[in-house]
Amino acid sequence: MLTLTLKRALLFVSLLLVNFLASAQEVIEPANTHPEWSRPYPPFKIAGNLYYVGTYDLACYLIVTPKGNILINTGLAASLSTIKASIETLGFKFSATKILLTTQAHHDHMGAMAAIKKLTGAKMMVDEGDSSVVADGGRSDYAFGGNISKYAPVKIDRILHNGDTIKLGSMKLVMLHHPGHTKGSCSFLFDVKDKERSYRVLVANMPTIVTDKKFSGIPAYPGIASDYEYTIAAMKKLRFDIWLASHASQFELQRKHKPGDACNPAAFMDRKGYDAQMNDLQVQFLKKLNSK
Repeated sequence: MLTLTLKRALLFVSLLLVNFLASAQEVIEPANTHPEWSRPYPPFKIAGNLYYVGTYDLACYLIVTPKGNILINTGLAASLSTIKASIETLGFKFSATKILLTTQAHHDHMGAMAAIKKLTGAKMMVDEGDSSVVADGGRSDYAFGGNISKYAPVKIDRILHNGDTIKLGSMKLVMLHHPGHTKGSCSFLFDVKDKERSYRVLVANMPTIVTDKKFSGIPAYPGIASDYEYTIAAMKKLRFDIWLASHASQFELQRKHKPGDACNPAAFMDRKGYDAQMNDLQVQFLKKLNSK
């Protein structure tokens, strides 16, 4: 028979384990300090079978195929209802979502991912560099990590590496590893077409700097400087017709498209704007790199 002392010890250990497990599952999304992140924006066709289904600034993209659909990014947790309504407003089935992708593992792009995966049964595919962060809901993020998940952890079905192809129906997306912003930030390059022509589309994760610390003072990410340098050089060499980004403000969506406008792929054929953005990001990187 167990002694009273041993029973108390086992109870204490049990309580610690319960508290640990409860804490491990705790999710607290950061406060929405950017109203435009949750502001609704009417969905629309960008070009061919590519559609915008995000909010005013958190860009989410739907690629439609006869075999099901691909969703890139999901905004905040509250964006679930917005994305679902946008997809259905366009005349497509939310349940037809088969593949989930993200350009970066931050809460403003991953917030609704776990819920959408659960509702649709879609497969989650993630750049290897962001796999641990996606799996723990942001806890291991080098800049914003901690003891509490920033979004619901997501089970990953496929790990992606630079140059990997994601296929669904006739669609083929190439994932491009563009680390720095997160360890597994990535972009997607693919073709869509309409009756007039085909378009090479780049959904770019722009390499903005999120940390206030010096690059040399981030032990959780010792290769951050070289990753940013690699990414900027690689992205400046890309060739495409249309470019989009993780945030609508980065590619000036509201200037290029007004709610109710007819489909106009040419509005997003903006190499000059892309180059200007990349040059500015390079200047910011060099300034950060040389800061004392």
